[in-house]
Amino acid sequence: MNPISPLEQALHAARALVLADLVAGEVAQADVVSLVEDSVTQRRWWVKQWPDGASFVAGLIAQDVQDALLERYGRWPLCPVCGQGDPHALDVEPELGPDPHWVCSKAGVKVAAVGSLADAMGGKPSS
Repeated sequence: MNPISPLEQALHAARALVLADLVAGEVAQADVVSLVEDSVTQRRWWVKQWPDGASFVAGLIAQDVQDALLERYGRWPLCPVCGQGDPHALDVEPELGPDPHWVCSKAGVKVAAVGSLADAMGGKPSS
């Protein structure tokens, strides 16, 4: 049996984190999960070209899925911090770095680590 390479481990972990956030927002339908798989495929090529970027793939996949959802469905994930004003999406920071977090740029706060949106939403899905 072949051990799973560090590259594949990073990609599997990133996929799981982004899927957890999609489930938290109740947007993990099959077509949305396909967006995650598309991003994983693209990022697999990217990280093979730059192996030192393996710790960055979770944030990059989260951003890829967020961009794809914006084109097809609208903003995601919606900010659970700001209760007033127009609904707005959270951003991933750092844009290219390890330990990615969802942040509210308007309030200037970290909301949750990528993969932990359910905790930030109090266990409740976003509306």
